[in-house]
Amino acid sequence: MANLKEIRNRITSIGSTMQITSAMKMVSAAKLKKAQDAITQMRPYANKLTELLQSLSATLDGDIGGVYSKQREVSNVLLVVITSNRGLCGGFNSSVIKATVKHAKDNYKGKKVDLLTIGKKGNDLLSKTFNIVENHTEIYDDLTFNNVAVIAEKIMSLFAEGNYDKVELIYNRFKNAATQIETIEQFLPIAPIEGTTNVNIDYIFEPSKAEIVLELIPKSLKTQLYKAIRDSFASEHGARMTAMHKATDNATDLRNDLLLTYNKARQAAITNEILEIVGGAEALNN
Repeated sequence: MANLKEIRNRITSIGSTMQITSAMKMVSAAKLKKAQDAITQMRPYANKLTELLQSLSATLDGDIGGVYSKQREVSNVLLVVITSNRGLCGGFNSSVIKATVKHAKDNYKGKKVDLLTIGKKGNDLLSKTFNIVENHTEIYDDLTFNNVAVIAEKIMSLFAEGNYDKVELIYNRFKNAATQIETIEQFLPIAPIEGTTNVNIDYIFEPSKAEIVLELIPKSLKTQLYKAIRDSFASEHGARMTAMHKATDNATDLRNDLLLTYNKARQAAITNEILEIVGGAEALNN
């Protein structure tokens, strides 16, 4: 019977785990809907703004606004790694961390590579291997454009001052609730348009071209970082919802197996007791 008690305790424990994972799945599903709507609505604006920025930067013929599009020999690299503050989301964080290590090893061997991390999970693991310039875990407490703009301005300042020759974003891009795509995206310098033949068309700029450059480039870079964090945020909830769904299904299967084992053990115990009673009665009769 001690064995039966142990199995019964395990069944109770698994039942409690199922309640927790099921609740976490529903919470993530509710948050995912809001995060998915936000990134879906933002993408067309961000993509068009980036396209305008690239077109305008390709026509720059002076130093006006050119500090962010200036190509330099790459010696110092800053990787902006976006992960989450919490776990229990499958391979969401580990995929970004592995991609960061592989990217730095394959493409920047022998160069100085520093990291700016957004999210606690990435900072905890990557700080053992890389130099972390800054870590921002508080951004998820109030994820707004203005708060992200502060981080973007810091990155832009580091690049403009010549501390880094290249800045890249590494994050999970949201596709759907079950799929997140590892993305490595150049942030600075601004990547020129490839295959464009009409960049020399003479446009009339109103206000002046200098004013447009000064306004558009910083805003576009801030929007690009905000979109990347929003993508990662939606991906996190999608990954967590999927992971908790699988955990609930696995716990259900394990509970069913334990119930079958419990019923078999209880039946065997009852059969043994009946045999003992019958044997004892026959011994008394003899």
